[in-house]
Amino acid sequence: MRTAFVFPAGERAATDASLNRHLPEQRNPWTLDGNLYIDIDDEQTGYLFSDWDPEDVVILEAAVGHHPTWAMQIDISGRIDGTAEVHRMIALLLEHGGVATDDYTPHPWTCRKSCLER
Repeated sequence: MRTAFVFPAGERAATDASLNRHLPEQRNPWTLDGNLYIDIDDEQTGYLFSDWDPEDVVILEAAVGHHPTWAMQIDISGRIDGTAEVHRMIALLLEHGGVATDDYTPHPWTCRKSCLER
């Protein structure tokens, strides 16, 4: 299973509401076609950054402009390639800005129109 972390700009409640609108049947965690599992992780009650290298957190902080305390974690099922699905979900989550990281990229990245074209 691959994982992507998405750090949307804006409030956590707005991201939560957006997912509830787009995936109304699937919550806690949200799922997309049984292939993407999307949940909120945070430092206070969850495990966000617990297994990250400290230098990766510093790089993320520089990209975001502050130390994020929550993120959307997207786990991608090993049953599918998932590239198109995860790009669509990340484009939705980063609609108002923010960055994402994944298992294959050593730095945070943004999602522009190219996420939808892949």
